[in-house]
Amino acid sequence: MAFLLMSVTVLHLVTLALLFIATMEKSWWSWGDIENTDLWYKCMYDNSTEAWLCSSASESEWLQSVQALMILSVVLSSISFMVFLGQLFTMSKGGLFYFTGLCQLFAGFAAFSAVLIFTFQRKEILQDTRELEKGHFGYCYILAWVCVPLLLISGSLYVHLRKRA
Repeated sequence: MAFLLMSVTVLHLVTLALLFIATMEKSWWSWGDIENTDLWYKCMYDNSTEAWLCSSASESEWLQSVQALMILSVVLSSISFMVFLGQLFTMSKGGLFYFTGLCQLFAGFAAFSAVLIFTFQRKEILQDTRELEKGHFGYCYILAWVCVPLLLISGSLYVHLRKRA
């Protein structure tokens, strides 16, 4: 039982870290080594100064939806972890971690919605004169997709997990 609790805790922390990185880092869409776009900034590499020049991303309703859903996912996953720790020490023997699991499942659904919106509405989100075919999805976008099944798996594990000690 201790191994299961430790495994679920490590899974939750890893997923939370990946989710935070996916939300805050600068590579949801990339045009090679010269330009990156994320949820917050659009960055271009300046060869003369050899530095990245960043400006705020263009505001669209779709981008704001993705931003809000990713933040909601991070917040729900954080709340889920804090509630799990609280329940671990205060819950009576045989209790189920329903609230923790539901928060984690909703975090997974929020992240899933965010990456789906970005996938299907990237033309409106990026609003770039460049052709999108010359770019590709960045590593943060891929991390967000990796987080979706991890959040759903850990959420379902919490729902079925019973406190034994």
